[in-house]
Amino acid sequence: MTGDDKIRSAFENKNWQEIKVTDSWQIFKIMAEFVDGFEKLAKIGPCVSIFGSARTPNDSKYYKLAEDIAAKLTERGYGVISGGGPGIMEAANKGAYEAGGKSVGLNIELPFEQFHNKYIDRDKLLEFDYFFIRKVMFMKYSQGFIVLPGGFGTMDEMFEAITLIQTGKIARFPIVLVGSEYWKGLLDWVKSTMVENKTISPEDLNLYRLVDTAEEATEHIFRFYDKYVLKPNF
Repeated sequence: MTGDDKIRSAFENKNWQEIKVTDSWQIFKIMAEFVDGFEKLAKIGPCVSIFGSARTPNDSKYYKLAEDIAAKLTERGYGVISGGGPGIMEAANKGAYEAGGKSVGLNIELPFEQFHNKYIDRDKLLEFDYFFIRKVMFMKYSQGFIVLPGGFGTMDEMFEAITLIQTGKIARFPIVLVGSEYWKGLLDWVKSTMVENKTISPEDLNLYRLVDTAEEATEHIFRFYDKYVLKPNF
């Protein structure tokens, strides 16, 4: 019986003491994921994370765009980190792998959807049970985020990065959104509603850049690090 099965059983039988004990032991599993992630990712060097939907088919223009972006990043010595799964994540790893660059996958174990793609370097595949640990790894070891069209998970990762930079909890790094036709409605709402209602500052709009091509996306990363030193974000 797994730890999650024990928790479910304890709830069903209203065994509250067992739930408390199980929660305490879960700390060690969380620590183990952090330690494994830190040890492996500290060795890989400068990387850029590419995000996007796991549902993107391989004949989509965004799949091809993610491949091109990854290849251009590797040409300049950057490794590429993805969420390890299919769709845009696969395209990012494929672009890096076929260009001879470092291809990293931070895979998450899910009941029905996620499976790691075949373009991740064998020694750079990490498997996570916890989304929050996986996001820490993205934040700490990525020198930039390039975000293609995606769903709730993509939004979660993007907005967490923007929030942490906005609040000064991590160092500033470039965040690039790719695809005006996809992002325009959301960004117009951010400007017309959030800025107008003063829930964010007008300066916060400078925390990200909207582009349409692989060249624009990668050049924004390269120009940023012409000015700043490459290092972990916190």
